Amino acid sequence: MNLDLQHIVIAPILIPLIAGAMMLFFDDRERRLKTVISLASTGALLAVAAMMLWRVHNDNDAAALVYLLGNWPAPIAINLVLDRLSAIMLVVTAIVAIPAIVFAIERWARVGPHFFTLFQFLLVGLNGAFLTGDLFNLFVFFEVMLAASYGLVLHGSAPSRVKAGLHYIVINLVASLIFLIGIALVFGATGSLNMAEIALRAQSLEGFTEPALHVGLAMLGLAFLVKAGMWPLGFWLVPTYASAAAPVAAVFSMLSKVGIYSLLRLALLVPAGGEAFGSALIFIGGAVTLIFASIGVLASQSMQRASAYFVLMSSGTLLATFGMSEPAATAGALMYLLSSTLAVSAFFMVVELLERERDAAADVLAVTMEAYGEAASEDEGEEAEVRRLMPGALAILGIGFSLLAMVLIGLPPLSGFLSKFAILHAIMGPASHAGEGDAAMRIALAVLLILSGVTALIALSRMGIRTFWAPVEPMQPRVTITETAPILFLITVLFALVLLAGPVMAVVTAAAADLHDPSRYLGAVLGAEHVPPFAQESK
Repeated sequence: MNLDLQHIVIAPILIPLIAGAMMLFFDDRERRLKTVISLASTGALLAVAAMMLWRVHNDNDAAALVYLLGNWPAPIAINLVLDRLSAIMLVVTAIVAIPAIVFAIERWARVGPHFFTLFQFLLVGLNGAFLTGDLFNLFVFFEVMLAASYGLVLHGSAPSRVKAGLHYIVINLVASLIFLIGIALVFGATGSLNMAEIALRAQSLEGFTEPALHVGLAMLGLAFLVKAGMWPLGFWLVPTYASAAAPVAAVFSMLSKVGIYSLLRLALLVPAGGEAFGSALIFIGGAVTLIFASIGVLASQSMQRASAYFVLMSSGTLLATFGMSEPAATAGALMYLLSSTLAVSAFFMVVELLERERDAAADVLAVTMEAYGEAASEDEGEEAEVRRLMPGALAILGIGFSLLAMVLIGLPPLSGFLSKFAILHAIMGPASHAGEGDAAMRIALAVLLILSGVTALIALSRMGIRTFWAPVEPMQPRVTITETAPILFLITVLFALVLLAGPVMAVVTAAAADLHDPSRYLGAVLGAEHVPPFAQESK
């Protein structure tokens, strides 16, 4: 590996960090300049992440690119590790961040201070969490990410937003304390913070240190599951995401994935294939979360709350599938992660544009009309409504809503169907090896995947009818190209997932294989060599 490739690993952290720091020197009235800096930063981030994914996926010699901060030898150095999984997460983060910034330009960047700066620091925390190879810096990047998210979730200062934001802050502070205690227990048991070295030393622990490690890992798992939103630990998620501004909620769809990523990363490194974290318990928690989210989607009268429940539905599906601890199921879950994250992010933006000028009492009136029916005297009004031409903006939003609904439901031929089919094929197909103990888990997961799609179909059909087909009151949303372009961009990416399903599935399958065979990751991290001095290198 040459010097340039070693240093490129730190670029996803430095790019948004420098951009965010630069914008602190400019007044908020310089919005155009801050917009240019933010777009340039996230565009460069996407280019770098895509290049890194291509590099690590096509290199057969190295399972991961390792960057040793301070040039100390492994495992003493604070290391950044780029493998297929972390590269995938970096690419998805950048793809979601660009449309979120563009969407915020029209309105949300103006309703509060330092929006673009906080957004860039949020990307620093996200990218750092995906790249770090040691537990303490995972905690540090978690806190950077959360500190920025505190400002973003309160952005706009609406009463509901402040109330939900304060709950969000308190819950995450408690989770961070549990995270820190877990790190201390793991360090006391193994004498290391490097995740690769912890996995290596965990194989030979004896006496008191072994239960101490398991308690520490359990506390880490608890903190990760709070971030992931697993029931009943995720009661904060729906009010927070439903109250946040649309571009903030869109990028927050990646925040829950950080907890899932961290859990998956560490669980498959320690011995016994995730049993130290309780893979069966994770499956049960994910299944219950999926059931809870499905009921929440059906019960939601607000599209914003329904969007937040779709985030929980995504987390429940991922946790239950990862709890199976099988490479093929993990690959399908990673495909589902890509599809659901992009679809939910775009859905938040569509809902924002639809509900911006909608009267809150219209939802209550719609429920009443569903329950008691409409009077016969209103038939003529219905006929006139059917004949009215749909405005152009509403037509675009209707098409976007329909396509995103198909992805969230899992209807063919879009990416939601392909990802769910990959999971079902992995757990129920001819290549699956169902033992007596996990046959019930496989059947339960298959049933829940199908039922969650049915509940999403019912809920989204009801929302579509209320909004587009038979609205209580006429609606003509006033939207701009700046607000519709991000939605069209994410829908285009979802279509690209379908057209490139083969190559994408090859990448996630290779990432899943690396996760379930941690020897290559351990060899890359523990065998990383520090960069020779410049004088020696020039010789």
